[in-house]
Amino acid sequence: MKNVLIVVDVQNDFVNGSLGTKEAEAIIPYVCKLIDDPSFDTIVITKDTHDADYLTTREGKYLPVNHCIKGSDGWQIHPEVAEHLQQRRDICTMIEKPTFGSEDLTALMKKEKPERIVLCGLCTDICVISNALAIKAALYETDIAVVEKACAGVTQQKHACAIEVMRSCQIDIL
Repeated sequence: MKNVLIVVDVQNDFVNGSLGTKEAEAIIPYVCKLIDDPSFDTIVITKDTHDADYLTTREGKYLPVNHCIKGSDGWQIHPEVAEHLQQRRDICTMIEKPTFGSEDLTALMKKEKPERIVLCGLCTDICVISNALAIKAALYETDIAVVEKACAGVTQQKHACAIEVMRSCQIDIL
């Protein structure tokens, strides 16, 4: 595992479902282009994963919109992205996560010690930044980058703010 692409939560509910935005729809071609890039020898896909009782959870109290309920259509990876991932399935790993940042993802990166990590996906200001900073804290000497055009935030302003925070934390913005 030398050059890793992490595709964060590009699921139907975040693209065109219960929490979808036109900005999220616009990143799909950029995400697919990254997936197709042969320089990545490993692709890790994260999936925001909730149970039917989501609205009773702490997160559900703050964001009272059912989304990414395991097994639902909204929980599935966006079909265009899934098609590109299928072409590279031999180098893909899927991680389901119940919250913004994934301890499993960080642990995998610590175990494998890649030379370079590139992140893309949704939402810049929640799950992308959470995972980028967790990985940066664990692997502070590793080259970590986020592809700005392959990410979208809850709003354009929050996306821009998250990009600036990551840049301040020495994460490369491509």
